[in-house]
Formats: sequence, C-alpha cells, structure tokens
Amino acid sequence: MSKVEQQLPKPAAMGSYSEKDVVFLLKDLSQISLEKSTLEREQAVQSGTHYSEMLPIEYKPTDEYLQLFHHSLDMYKQKLAAAVGTVSEQILKMKGKSIVLVSLARAGTPVGILMKRYLQEVHQIDVPHYSVSIVRGRGIDANAMNYIARNHPDESVQFVDGWTGKGAITRELREAMEEFNSKHGLAIDDSLAVLADPGYCTDIYGTREDFLIPSACLNSTVSGLVSRTVLNDNFIGPDDFHGAKYYEELLPEDVSNHFIDVVVSEFPNVKEEISKQVSMLDKEDRTPTWKGIQDIKQIQDEFGIENIHHVKPGVGETTRVLLRRVPWKILVKDLGNKDLEHIFLLAKERNVPVIEYKNMSYSCCGIIKPLN
Repeated sequence: MSKVEQQLPKPAAMGSYSEKDVVFLLKDLSQISLEKSTLEREQAVQSGTHYSEMLPIEYKPTDEYLQLFHHSLDMYKQKLAAAVGTVSEQILKMKGKSIVLVSLARAGTPVGILMKRYLQEVHQIDVPHYSVSIVRGRGIDANAMNYIARNHPDESVQFVDGWTGKGAITRELREAMEEFNSKHGLAIDDSLAVLADPGYCTDIYGTREDFLIPSACLNSTVSGLVSRTVLNDNFIGPDDFHGAKYYEELLPEDVSNHFIDVVVSEFPNVKEEISKQVSMLDKEDRTPTWKGIQDIKQIQDEFGIENIHHVKPGVGETTRVLLRRVPWKILVKDLGNKDLEHIFLLAKERNVPVIEYKNMSYSCCGIIKPLN
C-alpha cells in the first residue's frame, strides 16, 4: 500500500452522471473563468503556455450538428455496444472480477461508464469506477492515484480511454505510473483499455478500426457536463486533485446519460457478435506495433509540419481539432466515406480544406495550423 500518508482531498460531487456510474477525482473549478477563445488559446499554446492551464470555450453545437450526433449514435450503437463488450470481456479474462476501472478524463469517462454497466448487466459484477486527470507532458494526478490505491488496496486497476491516436497518452501513462509506483512502493498496472485502437498502441481494445465513437462528436454535453481537466498552479495546490469545471448551465443540451442508455440497451442484441470478436482476438497477435506513429511521421514529412503535436490522427482527434483548435487541413482516406459526415460538416462550417490522402491507417487526420 502507499507509503504516503498525506491527507488526501475528497472527490467533488460534480457532473450530470450518477455517482453510481462514476466518481470524479477532480477539484471543482466551476466558479473560475479559465476559458479563452480558440485563437487566443492556440497562440498561447504555440507560444509555450501549457494547454492544461486554460480551457477552450465550449462549442455550442448547431441543430444540424446535433442531428448528426443522434444519427451517428443510431448508426453506431450496435458497433459501440459490441466494442464495449469485447474489451470488457478481455479485461475480465486478464484481471478477474476484482478490478477498479480508472477512466482518463474526459474522453475516457463515458467509455468507463459503459464498461461498468456491461459488467453489471452481463456478469452481475459491480466494479468501482473513477475518472482521473492525465495531462500530456505533466503526467497523471498522483493525489487521485493515491486515493484509489488507499481505498482499493486489493483490487487491480484497469485504465480506460476512448481511443488511441499517436499513442502519446499511452506513453504518458506508462511513464507516469512507473514514477508513481517507484515513489510509493506500488505495482499498479499501467495497461490501457480502449474501444478503438487505430494507432496500434495497446493490446486491450474492442477494435482496431478507426470508426466514429459518437461521444467524440461533442464536448462536455456528452461527458457529464465536465470540462477538460485543468492543471494550473494558481488554482491547484500540491494536495489538490487536478481541476475541472461543471457546466451546469448546459443541462438543457446534455445528452450524456442518453448516450449511455442507448448503447447499454444494445448489449442483449450483440451477444453473438461479442463472443465472435473475443474468440477472433484470442487468435490474433495483439502486440502493439505503433503503426500509427509511422503514418504520422510520413504525413509530417510530406506536409512539412515541424511540430508532431500538430498532427492529430483518427476520427476522434480530427473532431477535436475542428471543435477546439485552429485547423489548417483535414486529410481523409476516402472522400466518399459516409461515416465522416460530421467531419465534412465541421470543416465546411469552419472553412477548412479537406484533402484525400489514402496512404494512412486512419480514416482521417486533422492538422493544426502553425500560427507563427
């Protein structure tokens, strides 16, 4: 158990999810103004301010875009349910029933809830589920991990996220947990389970296909109305959890629980698909090859992009580029791909060129505009 006996912070009651579904190990910063416009934020990030010190202004989706979310949810609900079941079955096989799900806020949170619900509905196991912050370049929230280690000394931790892109978070998690474990004399497993692993960065996944996970279409309104996580020394002390805001004013637009309920209702309909996928994965070599990062380096060379962080591969990351960064170009593997309707719509709204680029394993890739 942890050798640290500091007074740990208490979880904040925040977000629109039930606490039965997830406990956020975050400090509530709702009263603090942290938002900057997309351009201000991009200039700050490209001038050296860390992205976690501020927040983007929440994108308020147009009616057309919301229709697209509902349409894509309807289209992918069975595929999503099958991916949730497939990855959850793998976790059970590898770790047994005594597990704690730890999702990486915020894209991991709805996925962690879906896994928790699957284990409840299909296996009648009620596992604890926490959402914690991890920040690229700054590691995981050590206070949150201490809280979990202290409260669940006998359970195995399973980290959860939505999808992989270049694998930056997979690497960040590995390094952060190595440091955390060695500091506290622990052996918490750093493996990451995701619904989709198009970057070939992990061996616990539902699929390696780069398909649209509809929760990537929206920001807080599909993630329990919780913002991205914040690590800013002005508001986060050494004994605090990392912070986030709860956008209670967006309750009328919130589809977080609707998203969960729609996918959960499909579990009984995809039983056969799940067992087929699981037995296929059992026969496959699932060793991560990091194939995605090779594609990214090639795109970087071909398009003369200095900073690799400006290349955001995969449907989820491309969506985020269009929603909260300053995009330069969008590359798509196939211009006729009907599954990318929301990408084409956002690109049109923001006047961003879309280019067909067949030579990649991802369906699409967003490129951030260098502002210097």
